[in-house]
Amino acid sequence: MYSINFFDEISLGLKSTITTYNKKEVSIDEGMEIWAQKINRIQVETKGIMFFAGNGASATMAEHFSHDWFQNGKVNTYTCSETSHITAISNDVSYEDVFAYRIERTLSDKDILVTISSSGNSPNIIKAIKAAKENHVFVVTLSGKDKLNQSRQLGDLNFYVPLDTYGLVECSHSILLHCELDYYLDKFMDGRH
Repeated sequence: MYSINFFDEISLGLKSTITTYNKKEVSIDEGMEIWAQKINRIQVETKGIMFFAGNGASATMAEHFSHDWFQNGKVNTYTCSETSHITAISNDVSYEDVFAYRIERTLSDKDILVTISSSGNSPNIIKAIKAAKENHVFVVTLSGKDKLNQSRQLGDLNFYVPLDTYGLVECSHSILLHCELDYYLDKFMDGRH
């Protein structure tokens, strides 16, 4: 029963996801559609970048989905995953600047930033969002735990999963990210595979 209860918690959390767009609550499907339209714009019109940022398990999701979108969605993507970048910026500037340092110099209004943070309060994620907003970048956030987390307050399009543990939130974020990719592939790219 432990496994079934675990799966049920994730399912309930996903079904209870609160999605906001420009500070107004929308359905999760509306949020997925808004995101898909923004992605299609950068793929077709602006040739922009979808930049992914996360820490720990969320960093691996950022890398994973950066690759999936690049290969399958044909979208230019980027993430700060090189060891030399992470350690140099952390050592020479600060760990809080590890994403913002690159974002403030490379992203503009033709791009999208996607942040993945279980707590939604990681200082380097918050600094990344603020740097992106200064450059007029559209910001998508995935968060959990505290409903009033900073990421959710700062992003343009926000997916908040109301679950309390890192494992449950991380599993839910991975599902949401796969859902958005499959939605996009079905709508714009002749289907998923």
